[in-house]
Amino acid sequence: MTYKHIAVERTTPAIGATVSGVDLAADLSSAVRDEIERAFHEHLVLFFRDQSLPPERLVAFARRFGDIGYYPFVEGMEGHPEVVEVVKKEDETINFGGLWHTDTSYLQRPPMGSVLYAVEVPAFGGDTLFANMYLAYESLSPGLQQLLDGLRVINSAEKPDAAVTRTHRIAEKPRDAEALITTSSHPLVRTHPATGRKALYCAKAHTVCIEGMTAEESAPLLEYLYRVQQREEFGCRFHWEAGSVAFWDNRCAQHNALNDYHGHLRVMHRVTLEGEVPA
Repeated sequence: MTYKHIAVERTTPAIGATVSGVDLAADLSSAVRDEIERAFHEHLVLFFRDQSLPPERLVAFARRFGDIGYYPFVEGMEGHPEVVEVVKKEDETINFGGLWHTDTSYLQRPPMGSVLYAVEVPAFGGDTLFANMYLAYESLSPGLQQLLDGLRVINSAEKPDAAVTRTHRIAEKPRDAEALITTSSHPLVRTHPATGRKALYCAKAHTVCIEGMTAEESAPLLEYLYRVQQREEFGCRFHWEAGSVAFWDNRCAQHNALNDYHGHLRVMHRVTLEGEVPA
């Protein structure tokens, strides 16, 4: 695809592109906004460098692509409730989102996308891995695809490995999530509403079991799918710098924040965009 108003450089054959020639803090024209969205659907995750986005401009940028959502467990910033601070402090050993997942897939209407802005990053480490769930599904045999197309999975916020990653931030800024349903059933294979492509929609962080089966019965198939999702040829790796932005599609991409920078501070600001019920 060609672009008239932005420059788009592919990161890997599978997923990701760096977008340049745009100041995200500015009021984007409709033409620039539309080209960013087109690149978003083509590459699944977009990376921007050397941006300056105070919280109000981060929210304004995200809002150009949809309605703003809220993270169910942690309060947003004071004065900017749409922005969640994703922080790992120097004395902490657990990081927020440090396992393969798609954001809050346990909600009945999981977010369409997420925008993450780097405020302060360690001198080394702290990269994020991304993976293409279209390719994960398309790599499967026709017989397995046919089997999966009729299945649903139960996703929950309470899986221990994922729940522990939010412990520190909940302790500091807890949000009352009692009224929210944080266990939901979704198709194991979802169809993207904009592209029409099918993507695997299960994740080791939040998927408990296949609906109608026990966790033990589900485990062999799910563990196989997790291994497929994490194949190197389906992914890319992004190295953060202060001022970097990543904008990804939760409906067809997974990510994993690497936890390899103990003793260093990492501060990010995240905004999520409301999505639809997966189908």
